[in-house]
Amino acid sequence: MLHYRIRRLKERNMNRKRMPWMVFSAIVVLILVACQIPSWVPVTNTPATTITASSPPSSTTPSATAAPTSTSTQAPGSLSAPSPGAAGIGDPYFPTMGNGGYDVVHYTLDLDVNMDQNVIDGEAILQMEATQALSRFNLDFEGLTVDRVSVGGHSADYERADGELIVTPPTPIADRASFTVTVAYHGTPGEGLPDGRRTFARGWVHYGDGVLVAGEPTGAARWYPVNQHPLDKATYTFRITVDEAYNVAANGFLIETQENGSTRTFVWETRDPVASYLVTVAIGNFDRESEEGEVPIRNYFAAELPRSVRQSFRRTSEMIEAFEPSFGPYPFDVYGVVVHNVPLSFALETQTLTVFGRNVVGELIVAHELAHHWFGNSLTPAAWKHIWLNEGFASYAANLWTEYAYGTSAAERSMRDLYRTLASDRGRQDVTIGDPGPNQLFSWEVYNRGALTLYALRARIGDDAFFETLQTYTDRFRNSNVTTEDFVQVAEEASGQNLEDFFNSWLFETSVPDIPERGLYAEDFASG
Repeated sequence: MLHYRIRRLKERNMNRKRMPWMVFSAIVVLILVACQIPSWVPVTNTPATTITASSPPSSTTPSATAAPTSTSTQAPGSLSAPSPGAAGIGDPYFPTMGNGGYDVVHYTLDLDVNMDQNVIDGEAILQMEATQALSRFNLDFEGLTVDRVSVGGHSADYERADGELIVTPPTPIADRASFTVTVAYHGTPGEGLPDGRRTFARGWVHYGDGVLVAGEPTGAARWYPVNQHPLDKATYTFRITVDEAYNVAANGFLIETQENGSTRTFVWETRDPVASYLVTVAIGNFDRESEEGEVPIRNYFAAELPRSVRQSFRRTSEMIEAFEPSFGPYPFDVYGVVVHNVPLSFALETQTLTVFGRNVVGELIVAHELAHHWFGNSLTPAAWKHIWLNEGFASYAANLWTEYAYGTSAAERSMRDLYRTLASDRGRQDVTIGDPGPNQLFSWEVYNRGALTLYALRARIGDDAFFETLQTYTDRFRNSNVTTEDFVQVAEEASGQNLEDFFNSWLFETSVPDIPERGLYAEDFASG
């Protein structure tokens, strides 16, 4: 994710053969000042108009991953005594985020959305596997009104407390059993909840004639019941019913569009598991623009957006081709963006369908968000303290795009300028990016010191070992969760070097290390 202080920033026209290093420097200096970003302001309503529904994938497209259907609460041979699942998954920064005792395998989210009133009638079906014998378990769920809960098709008792939906099944669930939980609910997402969250953490955001969904690190629980931690990835089916004037986009593939008279139902499915903070739904009056290729691209642009905004995404397929030799094959079956006709202070790498507002759409931002599909989406942090594995990697990937598209000298100048900024005392915070703390997850240092860590690693071990590290890392941990220790181990394997001191100095100390291989010494810039 990138987020910014909103200014009157205009991207200058660039010669494709030369990108001035100042452009990249300006962007990286602007990254991550969200602590001072004012709250997002809704745009004025404009009437929606009917547009042609998007076509479902061709018959050659493989079907979505089938989710298990068993609702058994018995596991042969299970002898452990049932006990409550933990109210948190164990993240050191967010003790009550997520839940223990089970894994969610698949979500089916069936929502009937009244856009005029911003009210949803929802049914969430969670197909789950117990990791212990359960007498009860929690789901993360904030606000909204629960109408009924069932487990395995039988009515279950439930209570609400502190953002938790606590479910007591009619009979205990055995260890390793597969079971299905259904929650029916309704209401206005976010209503009655504290409004202090930044837009990218609110989940469901209604802006008059559209809806966007963004929720990093939390926000999913504001519109559906969920195990809200990256450790519990799952596949999804979305069945979203709206007035016929609207289109709906979501993660994965559009499987079917059902005409219901005055409404339409859009059915989307994912094939690969998704962390809940990377789930998105977009409702509005969108134009769909598709590009076929090895990785199909389907972009959804708010109908009112000018051509200049859409042009920012014209090189996406070229970016994929540029990244694959460095990062390995693109890890999903499809890519695209949804650009809402609202000003946003961020862009968010929601899986296979990145969320943008109309104002933050620069070329390097597009590259950054695309790179997250390797680093953050496929390889997802096992705990939020490892966030530099998302943001540092995506930030350095934008520099690799500069190197590819505009030359080595342009990329080198931007990194040297970034080092100079970090090594000076101007505005620098004492953040250890390997363990930044919950209040510094999206600090400037996590992004930019993270990028410089990879720049310094490349200088230290050489190009061959560096890119072998990236390719091995993405292949070994595809569609799973990662830690800093995982990456360090791969880098040491590929380079044959002991890198403990290197990573300690860059990730767990606040002083700026030298990069002697590039002739960069912090003391040369310490005076500012």
